[in-house]
Amino acid sequence: MHLPPDWGIFGTLVVSFLFFWVIFGWLFFKPFLRLISDREHRLKDLNEQTERLLREEKAAVEQRERELAELRREALSQREKQRREAQDEAAHLIEAARAEARAELEQVRAGMEADFAAAGRQLEELARSLAVDLAARVLERPITDSGQVRLNS
Repeated sequence: MHLPPDWGIFGTLVVSFLFFWVIFGWLFFKPFLRLISDREHRLKDLNEQTERLLREEKAAVEQRERELAELRREALSQREKQRREAQDEAAHLIEAARAEARAELEQVRAGMEADFAAAGRQLEELARSLAVDLAARVLERPITDSGQVRLNS
């Protein structure tokens, strides 16, 4: 059984196919393709924006690290400067305390020398007085102390 083609039906099928293709294309395919294209553009834009934000974030992190390093260097130099100033101040205070101690020691030494000199004078007076008393007892007469008598003469 061999059926000859019916060109009328075939033509109707082709025309109806083209008609439905245009209608479906206009109603379904074009909006769907537009939706896919819009999504693709949005994803591409989002991808570019994400890459840009990542670059900015990396630059910001590097900038923050540089600033932190600079702050650390400044803090270390300031701490070192303060340490040196404190050391210098401590050295000055120690030197001042030593000078004050030397001055007090010198003052005490001078006071002791004056006390020794005064004690020596008192001993001389006592020795002179005892010598006069002893001479008066030995000679059995009173002797006046005129202050001109010297024991070491």
